[in-house]
Amino acid sequence: MIKATGAELSGHRCQFTVWAPFRKSVDVEFEAPDHKAVHLEKDKYGYWSKEVANIMAGTKYRFILDGIKPYPDPASKAQPDGVHSWSAVVDEHNYVWGDSTWNGVALKDLIIYEIHIGTFTDEGTFEAAILKLDHLLELGINAIEVMPVAQFPGSRNWGYDGVYPYAVQNSYGGGTGLKTFVDACHQKNIAVILDVVYNHMGPEGNYLAEYGPYFTGKYSTPWGKALNFDDAYSDHVKAYFLRNALMWLDDYHIDGLRLDAVHSIIDHSAYHFLKELRQSIDELQIKNRRRYFLIAESELNDVRILEPYEKGGYGLDAQWTDDFHHAVHALATGEKDGYYQDYGKINHLAKAFRQGFVYDGEYSSFRKKTVGNSPQSMASSRFIVCIQNHDQIGNRMLGERVAGLVSFEMLKLMAGIMLVSPYVPMLFMGEEYGENHPFQYFIHHGDSDLAEAVRKGRSKAFKALKSKRKMPDPQAKETYNHSKLKWNFHQHPEQRALFTYYQYLISLRKQGLFSVFFKRHLDTEVHEQQKLLMVRSKDARPGIGILLVVFNFSKEPQYVNTPGFTEMWYKVCSSSDEHWRGKGCTSKVLLQKGERITVAPESMILYKSENS
Repeated sequence: MIKATGAELSGHRCQFTVWAPFRKSVDVEFEAPDHKAVHLEKDKYGYWSKEVANIMAGTKYRFILDGIKPYPDPASKAQPDGVHSWSAVVDEHNYVWGDSTWNGVALKDLIIYEIHIGTFTDEGTFEAAILKLDHLLELGINAIEVMPVAQFPGSRNWGYDGVYPYAVQNSYGGGTGLKTFVDACHQKNIAVILDVVYNHMGPEGNYLAEYGPYFTGKYSTPWGKALNFDDAYSDHVKAYFLRNALMWLDDYHIDGLRLDAVHSIIDHSAYHFLKELRQSIDELQIKNRRRYFLIAESELNDVRILEPYEKGGYGLDAQWTDDFHHAVHALATGEKDGYYQDYGKINHLAKAFRQGFVYDGEYSSFRKKTVGNSPQSMASSRFIVCIQNHDQIGNRMLGERVAGLVSFEMLKLMAGIMLVSPYVPMLFMGEEYGENHPFQYFIHHGDSDLAEAVRKGRSKAFKALKSKRKMPDPQAKETYNHSKLKWNFHQHPEQRALFTYYQYLISLRKQGLFSVFFKRHLDTEVHEQQKLLMVRSKDARPGIGILLVVFNFSKEPQYVNTPGFTEMWYKVCSSSDEHWRGKGCTSKVLLQKGERITVAPESMILYKSENS
């Protein structure tokens, strides 16, 4: 019933297949004048196909619908001339992989680093990104999350305006560039997670509706009509995206997918798209004898996303946990706009540290409703946390990073909370040294009216801020260039110190020091007035003992007593130490039972019991 679509090359013969159930005729035409157009044959499910001889990799083609207008292939694997032009045939078997010894990284051990290929380097290509892998290895990163690379309009975009899910962005280096990048990562023992978008398509170059009912008017989303996952003909639409997910994992050796905004994947059928996706990937895991991650972005705080099938869940491996970010950010910056109004107390941070979700069935003043359910049954490794990501930076009017919003001491405190926490940490590119270039919202639409609509939309969104500063023009190339990493942190003492601080905490994490928190075997003690949080592991572990960490968000030193059930406490790290270019910490390296700890302003201090 359901067929694979696109151009499948075998030798010098190519099978062209496209789903267009309501069209009366479909022809495939070629750019080369010596190739005549070929009429495709239709089956009863609306798939048009034909095998054509004398086709080679790189052959450019497009489909003519009803003999009137040509369009690119909706399952194109290459758009060398952009979203409006010819598709190109790709030879899937011409790349020789060198990652046969790659065994992957366990979910609980991931140290993730999110990158945008276009702004990660000056060149903005996969090839250039490979040259930065040794920097990430030195830092201690073992997983890279790549923002979407599906073909989008123009040469600069965040990637969420992609319109060809099967084609890799030509300006980044195309499919071969991505394979080379993944291969290089695996050879350096770094996993690759790819951000994919299955909740909407971009507005420019989106020709899916010309082919068939890929969208439904039953539901609306922030981007317009919803993708058709449960209306008439939805089996074929689901299959289109399911095959796409399997392609990234099987053909490109990607280790996992980050699923954008799953709350906007609307499917009320008995067999939800996310469940079908997980089960399809389970089958691929058995075939390839490899583990693949599925990580959701969701604003629902609903553990159904993570629950196994047997309990009515979708069985995804992990999800981004915005509550953790918001709790830390609101305390660190004092911001109360928008959703930050629901956060800002030490108690919020304590709850996020204990269980991930702050809103677990509680009323949200911002949303004006009760949000979430309890995550207590879930292992802490099922939650991805951060103190910055592309959304939280780029969706600010000026795209300021945290380094431009808080003091250097607070920056170290925030990093410490994330890296000590029970959850899987994710850094945003440049965070590890306090990059001070912003990460702004940018586009490169060929349609001037669409570009103007984006400008007006963002201007309206930020109107309430009443800022005297001008909003960056998202269409301007300088906005894109201004968002690129500088990579000159070695010239700045504070940035070098921040890098080594991150490096040290990551090394402690990889050594297993913070594993005492992983099963949430911890106690939290809240001092709201002092803006101070104490976290202590409940049970001693061999080689670790008991861990005690104190976070001070106030601008004054704070004083607390060490717990009295162990004889001695040994200081492991203080973010205010001179070693990290802090102002110095007066707390002793060794403390007696019950002795007072001095916690410097805007700092973190970490102790473990000496008798471990």
